[in-house]
Amino acid sequence: MRQLTLSGLFFYPVKSLRGISLERAPVDSRGIHFDRRWMVVDADGKFVTQRQYPRMVLVRTALTPGGLRLSAPDMPDLDVTFEPEEASDTTVQVWEDRCLARSAGAAPAKWLSRFLGIDCRLFFMPEQTERPVDPIYAGAEDRVGFADGFPFLLISQASLDDLNGRLDQALPMIRFRPNLVVAGCEPYAEDDWRRIRIGELTFRVAKPCSRCVIPTIDPETGEKGVEPLRTLNRYRREGNKVLFGQNLLHDGTGELKLGSTVEVLE
Repeated sequence: MRQLTLSGLFFYPVKSLRGISLERAPVDSRGIHFDRRWMVVDADGKFVTQRQYPRMVLVRTALTPGGLRLSAPDMPDLDVTFEPEEASDTTVQVWEDRCLARSAGAAPAKWLSRFLGIDCRLFFMPEQTERPVDPIYAGAEDRVGFADGFPFLLISQASLDDLNGRLDQALPMIRFRPNLVVAGCEPYAEDDWRRIRIGELTFRVAKPCSRCVIPTIDPETGEKGVEPLRTLNRYRREGNKVLFGQNLLHDGTGELKLGSTVEVLE
């Protein structure tokens, strides 16, 4: 077997906003530190994503010593602090889960509402909030931030290469918003993995990732198309779902480093 390596490492501080490529990343109980710890919600406290508002992909994020920086076309940069003076805790909803989160304050709400054209607010998941992973796939100790359901998403580079060979125009990996990209395996080899080790951390492969419309959104323009879902539907469809990538759960905490060896344990 060829040596497998971690060839891509990404995290997404704000759910459904632009992600960040990393060379190394600390991993805590929820996944990569600060991965999807912020979330945009509507006036009713329910999460919003690129599915409804594709322009969200145009908002860039960066961590600062005091919190988060937001940047977007024709907008001034905005720094969001971890503890704004007007912070308040309230219940927000992500899919069927309701959990306590902390308001990022009036300034981010105004900034995001102006750019997205909707009435929305930004919330942070504080340390004391615990959101369990679906017990059908996870243990009682498994936790996640505001990600759809799991701490990690893994896709092999070979799987994307295979898909791109079927498309008229190749698409970048960031369209699929993975945390982990593995090089050196055959296309879709990750479908058969059950446990893997990356550096000092071990992972359980929980379930395939069923894809929504987000990969059809161009991250440079915010425009929605038909690919890659049209092509994936031809050969990666199971029932009423299109599958691409695998959701993972991690054991313990540690650090991930780009270039680390990936070992298939089961």
